[in-house]
Parts: sequence; C-alpha cells; structure tokens
Amino acid sequence: MKFKVIPSHIAVIMDGNGRWAEKQGKKRTEGHRAGATAIDRLLDVALEYKIPAISLYAFSTENWKRPITEVNAIFNLLIEFIDTRLDDIQKKGIRIQHSGNRSKLSKKVLEKIDGAAKATQKNKKIVANFCLNYGGQEEILSGFHRIQAARKESRVPLDKPISPKEFEKYLYTHPLPPVDLLIRTAGEQRVSNFLLWQIAYAEFFFTNTLWPDFGRESLEEALVFFESRKRKFGGLA
Repeated sequence: MKFKVIPSHIAVIMDGNGRWAEKQGKKRTEGHRAGATAIDRLLDVALEYKIPAISLYAFSTENWKRPITEVNAIFNLLIEFIDTRLDDIQKKGIRIQHSGNRSKLSKKVLEKIDGAAKATQKNKKIVANFCLNYGGQEEILSGFHRIQAARKESRVPLDKPISPKEFEKYLYTHPLPPVDLLIRTAGEQRVSNFLLWQIAYAEFFFTNTLWPDFGRESLEEALVFFESRKRKFGGLA
C-alpha cells in the first residue's frame, strides 16, 4: 500500500497477550513471548513505510501489581529479546531507546537496555522506544523536578515561566517528536497513563485484535485511519 501521510511517531499499547494465551490454552508467559514476535513484525513493516519512531508500552509503573512470576517472565523475555535480536536490529538500522523510571529496574535489565541503546546509537532508520517502568504522570512530575534542579544549579530563577519546548527536554522520551498516532489493541479504549504529554494531539486507533495477532494488515489499517483524519491542532483548517 501507499500512503501520502505517514506518522512521525507511533505509540503502541500492546494489550491482549494474556487473553491470547488463554484462548490458545497456554500460559500467560507464552502470550508475552508471542507478543515479542509481534514487535518484530511491527518494526519490519514500520521500516518498510519509513516511520521514524515507535514507542512501545512494554511495562508500566502499575504492572508491578501483577504476580511476581509474570513480572519476572516479562523482564526475562526482554533480556532474551535483546540477546537474540541485537545483531538483526543493528543490520536493520534500528536505534533502541528506553523511556521510564530506572529506579526499580534490576541491574541486569538496565545493563541490557543501556547496552542495546549504546550499540545502536548511530542507527538512523527508526527509533524503537521501549517504555519500561513507565508512567505518564510520574514522567511529568519527574520532568518538573529535574527542570527545577537544573535551574537551581544554573541559578535560573525558579519562578521563571516554563515553556512547553523547554519542558519537553526533561521528558523521558526526549528528543522524540510528539505522538501522531496512538494504537491500542485488544478492544480496550483508554490511554492507561501512557505518554500523557506526548499524545496531546495524537489520533487514537483502537482495534479488537490481540497484540500477538497484530501484523502488517493491522498496521496498514491504522495507517489508513490516520491518513483519513483531518488534523486541526486546535485551529479551523
């Protein structure tokens, strides 16, 4: 397919791994494994359509409430994903980025994600932004505290007005552009504390497709939807 308009930044809430596994009569961990394969498909199609950036909601600040066995399985799969795919990621020109609070992530997970980010930092075809231990509200509060600390250190008045452009430099996602298209799978229709600042003018695409089943046709359907939208950004034109 050909599109006249392509999003600069797509955010994906990858929902439905557990339901997919239950429908298959498998363990929830197998659903997460199938979800990792869906990431491969998504990035391949995104590369084909020259989409500059994809943000993936891999683990939220609220996901710690899940059973510890499932939490550990998710992070083990992340480590496996990096170990088994890093060479291929390099060949495809994918740059890895991490967005999220680092404080609760294990040393091993941080070493893996930081190592992948460093190894791919010169790649320019697409950014794969893994949002780990990420929460939109926490990100905004963190950004505010960081900018206040930076101002204090440089002796800039703390009550000086903060512009949106200045504030964005202190978000986890910097320097990625605002989100143009938010995709959520598995039939849910909420943003779940994901990229609250960045999705201010995003188009929302909800699909009943479970994340492990998401592929080329699913992404193309979302791109058709995006192309059909008349984006006004608060104006009339």
